[in-house]
Amino acid sequence: MPTLSHHDKIAVLDLGGDENRFSPAFLEAVNAHLDTALAEGAQGLVTTASGKFYSNGLDLDWLVANGERTQWYVGQVQALLARVLTLPIPTAAALPGHAFGAGAMLAIAHDYRVMRGDRGYFCFPEVDIRIPFTPGMAALIQAKLAPKSALASMTTGRRFGGVDAQAYDIVDATAAESAVTATALALLAPLGGKDSGTLGAIKNTMFAGAVAALTADAPSEIPLSR
Repeated sequence: MPTLSHHDKIAVLDLGGDENRFSPAFLEAVNAHLDTALAEGAQGLVTTASGKFYSNGLDLDWLVANGERTQWYVGQVQALLARVLTLPIPTAAALPGHAFGAGAMLAIAHDYRVMRGDRGYFCFPEVDIRIPFTPGMAALIQAKLAPKSALASMTTGRRFGGVDAQAYDIVDATAAESAVTATALALLAPLGGKDSGTLGAIKNTMFAGAVAALTADAPSEIPLSR
């Protein structure tokens, strides 16, 4: 499960050492840690992981077993994406391994992304697993990526390695596995001390369309073809 630590004034949220899928308990834990980071006056947030996955996204096993709660579940996922997108402190995702589906969307919701350069993939596999993007998820990706990059990643199911992801401006930097988190921390270090109210308002204005789409009613069902 996720754990929270601090590096100077920057909160470091480790999503865990397994696939870090978005189970309801996982979502609750992440939100609780974000509450703590903000309450303790963190001046930045880095999310990372301690295994070969940053996150594999939606908990499809839970969805299959709880199909009647799909709308609630997708609403919870999208609420987290909207929250990270507009968090009133600088944010960076440090990807030591794979980021797939909603896990890749969580990374996209951050201000910056650093990815391991030699191994691991960044991928939106929806087109290949026959799960269409919700309007909110599509709006998030299109708000953060240039049209060429959005088309290349959303319509192909392509697995981007770190170097390719940087070439498409999906990530801002690559680093060795041992330096991914340190590189993300270095990106945020000069940005500390911004007024959180002002920064939060700027992000909400910048991404108003994506936030509106993410916080609108979630679909009541998602076609699951696994």
